[in-house]
Amino acid sequence: MNKILITGGAGFIGSHLVRLFVKKYPNYSIYNLDALTYAGNLENLKDIEEEANYTFIKGDINDADFLDDIFKEHQFDAVIHLAAESHVDRSITDPLAFVKTNVMGTVNLLNAAKNTWLGNFDNKLFYHVSTDEVYGSLGETGYFLETTSYDPQSPYSASKASSDHFVRAYSNTYKMPIVVSNCSNNYGPFQFPEKLLPLCINNIKNSKALPIYGKGENIRDWLFVEDHAKAIDMIFHKGQQGETYNIGGFNEWKNIDIVKILCKVMDKKLGRAEGTSEKLITYVTDRAGHDMRYAIDANKIKEELGWEPSLQFEEGMEKTVDWYLANEEWLNNVTSGQYQSYYNNQYKD
Repeated sequence: MNKILITGGAGFIGSHLVRLFVKKYPNYSIYNLDALTYAGNLENLKDIEEEANYTFIKGDINDADFLDDIFKEHQFDAVIHLAAESHVDRSITDPLAFVKTNVMGTVNLLNAAKNTWLGNFDNKLFYHVSTDEVYGSLGETGYFLETTSYDPQSPYSASKASSDHFVRAYSNTYKMPIVVSNCSNNYGPFQFPEKLLPLCINNIKNSKALPIYGKGENIRDWLFVEDHAKAIDMIFHKGQQGETYNIGGFNEWKNIDIVKILCKVMDKKLGRAEGTSEKLITYVTDRAGHDMRYAIDANKIKEELGWEPSLQFEEGMEKTVDWYLANEEWLNNVTSGQYQSYYNNQYKD
């Protein structure tokens, strides 16, 4: 499987995965397919854009004919599918956009693979990257297992749950070789600043309010993004076809606690008196249908494939803050929208 299509490769998690594969596997040809919507940013990949084994393709997974054409042209051996609408708040405002991209886009991609591979699935793989949000919400105890029943609570998680089911249906119906992974909350460099940590880092830097939903008691399991990319790499090469793997950080935090830790780190980095940033915390009306707790049991991938997170949370937080403070131009370009004008002009439809 040397010709690999990675969808959503200009996004947060996707860019880390593309970089890892391009650098680690020089004998692979890595194709990055991204529509360059607001969350897709080729500045994330400037360090590898000239590599001989890397090709960028601008395109939309909602365009079925386009997908058929590129599959026929490039004859991909494998797909790692990350392209998705991923922000819960946006899904509440516009559910249909999530249905189109996350459900229909995934089916378009499955069809393109099926139509090109024509039942000859030797050395082929469709790897679907999903989220722990498909499982719904936990109480104070317990963990999501690979066998946990789906119970999505938001339009976003419902769209991802549907796409997961379609991937498994294509495996059952057409015998397409597939694998699925469901991951917990990621954090780290290159994350779009609508998400909690980069939003707070940027707001603290600019002495702006830190909006916290409800009382901030919702709990998430956090994983450094580079560890997620390494897990995908391991599952892609060593995972059992047809299986699901949960990827988590063994690292639960209440939202309010994680923000308070971030405030302390930022005060130290910015030379401010301790407690300065914490005063910016502002509680806002809770998100509709806000799941209370997610927690991943990642023992399957640990025991079967030998993967576990390499960074402790405090170390990952320091690394994340250092990156954002050292890359103010990237952050300013993203928050201003400057990044879109350059690359969208360079890669016109």
